[in-house]
Amino acid sequence: MKVTTYVANSEAAGLLAGIEGVRILTSEDGLLPNGCDDAEIYVPEFLAGSNQVEVLQRLPNLKLVQLLTAGAEVWTPHLPEGVVLCTARGAHGGATAEWAVGALIAVLQEFAQFARNQMTGRWDQHVTDRVEGKRVLVVGAGDLGEQVRRRLLPFGADVTMVARTARAGIESIHNIASLLPHHQAVIVVVPVTPETVGLVDADFLAAMPDGAVLVNAARGSVVKTDALLLELTAGRLFAALDVTDPEPLPVGHPLWGAPGVFITPHIGGSAPGALRRAAKVAEAQIRRYLAGEQLLNVVSDKGY
Repeated sequence: MKVTTYVANSEAAGLLAGIEGVRILTSEDGLLPNGCDDAEIYVPEFLAGSNQVEVLQRLPNLKLVQLLTAGAEVWTPHLPEGVVLCTARGAHGGATAEWAVGALIAVLQEFAQFARNQMTGRWDQHVTDRVEGKRVLVVGAGDLGEQVRRRLLPFGADVTMVARTARAGIESIHNIASLLPHHQAVIVVVPVTPETVGLVDADFLAAMPDGAVLVNAARGSVVKTDALLLELTAGRLFAALDVTDPEPLPVGHPLWGAPGVFITPHIGGSAPGALRRAAKVAEAQIRRYLAGEQLLNVVSDKGY
């Protein structure tokens, strides 16, 4: 008897079609295909939004939701009892880490301003900054945080890692207030949980030294937008944001025109081959499910 798996994305369905012992169902029009009543595994769209959560209530035999992304915050509040939720942790960390380091360099070397100068033909030669010698605090020590650390070290940065709990070489998040004043850059790569929503608030930002750079490669809700706007408008801090709150950032929002901020539209993990890498994680997970083996990247009631 084959295990029925509903894969919302037809391209991902094609990548998963070769798993022996699995019956893959998909849909081109977004509607549930016939046979989904038997589905034990659900693989949502690559960047699934809250509109796909309602599918959970229409799969009565569901046992496993295997995401194609690392973020699970859309799903955790709505997961039916007895259903396991797993992320694609490890699939996108490299690309997002490259964005985080590249964005930090872009802010320090004022690339955005030079691009604006290019549009007007203005030659404004002056000294900019660099990563070498900077003390960088990486908030989040999972796969993505480790990927960021590995990319920063060759640039000569002094990296401090922070996680929910302290362990060898990693500081506890409870010590962050004492760490922030001694770091010229902070890169945030935490998952969204009740503890991390609004983590970067007015007190967090006030503890950062003058001229420091905040890089948010996590989710927009981790940063209090109003508090960040105050620091940016005052010219005291700089920021690089791949995610915002709200998101998408509406036309006319004051964050667009704030000084010292570099914004990209949530493209950190959207690199070539992203779906294929995520599908490989999903394939390995489905094979574990079929074999009755322990699943990886399981999201707990804490959100990770």
